Amino acid sequence: MPTKSVPKATLQRYPIYLKALRKLKNSGVTRIMSKELSEYVAIESTTIRRDFSFLGSLGKQGYGYDVDRLIEIFNEQLGMGFDEKIILVGAGNLGKALMNYNRWNHVVGEIVCAFDIRPESVGKTPIPVYHVDEMKDKIPEGCRIAILCVSSNVQDAADRLIECGITGIVDFSHEHFQVPKGVLVKPIDVVSTIQELVFETNNMKK
Repeated sequence: MPTKSVPKATLQRYPIYLKALRKLKNSGVTRIMSKELSEYVAIESTTIRRDFSFLGSLGKQGYGYDVDRLIEIFNEQLGMGFDEKIILVGAGNLGKALMNYNRWNHVVGEIVCAFDIRPESVGKTPIPVYHVDEMKDKIPEGCRIAILCVSSNVQDAADRLIECGITGIVDFSHEHFQVPKGVLVKPIDVVSTIQELVFETNNMKK
């Protein structure tokens, strides 16, 4: 557990470290120095050491960090396990792209099923696609996270998810909807991100 309050910027880097550490573990790496990890994630080693310091005394002088131990601590800090079951609602073009990608295994888990109002028209997919009316019966036990890719009836889709016990929603809908206290929504707005990037790159030229 963290020894003190962790800054938001540091928290945002923790998933980056976790993904890198899991890849390193899969490659057979058991320990790593902050300088080596720095080259792997493109983050300054001083920043890495400072970020890790919020989680306690993790490394040893001349030895570095134990990869398994770091993964365990980050899992605890981020509240996520390797086998997190994620569902997707809305199997249109974007939804299908996410299903075909589905490489979340180095961070949390994977998309295990999807729901759509017309599953029969979705076509071949790597995971099962069910009708939204089947959500209560088909949603995996213990599932907490959903990706929302619908473009209409967004509030209804969100309500269905919450009724099924979903407490975290990754939102690609670009529509406003309400959720009760205790449910987190992370909107993904690619257009706004590009606008921010254009603004920042323009300022770099000055």
